[in-house]
Amino acid sequence: MIMLQQLISNTPVWVWGLLVFLITRGVAAMKPAEASLTKLAIVPALFTAWGLWSISGRFGGAWEAWGEWLVGIGAGAVLGWMLLRRATLTMNTSTGKLWRSADYSLLPLLLVTFAVKYGFEVALSASPSLSADGMFRAAYLLLSGGFTGIFIGKYWRYLRAAGVVTPRRKLEAAG
Repeated sequence: MIMLQQLISNTPVWVWGLLVFLITRGVAAMKPAEASLTKLAIVPALFTAWGLWSISGRFGGAWEAWGEWLVGIGAGAVLGWMLLRRATLTMNTSTGKLWRSADYSLLPLLLVTFAVKYGFEVALSASPSLSADGMFRAAYLLLSGGFTGIFIGKYWRYLRAAGVVTPRRKLEAAG
């Protein structure tokens, strides 16, 4: 119990604010709605920023760390893209917003992502030497990148549905 109290009291307030924000985003996604591309970019941007801040602070310019994180992002982006393959996404040209069907995957993904990232950060804070352990570091970077990639992949699907990202075949045919 004392350890839990220490954990909660030593966690910066912004982390709890982020958790509340993520829960509200996840609950809101459970209803079909129109949303701007800017609003849909918030979650991937937050996790990307959190990852950049964490990795640069812990590993500096170590290319191996950045490489592992980017591999995780690539794998996660594919998964994120696939998660929305059956979603109904339609650009409303009159409002400039994307209509999307309910997304029941977002809240669980946000909660698991937060828990995993928070858990790794707590472990690294309690024992900074873990950042030198190759297996721990790989798990941390691949999972952190993977979860970030899921949100990036979903956002790419939104951009594709909005017509911002055009498939390569159409570009080649047009050129």
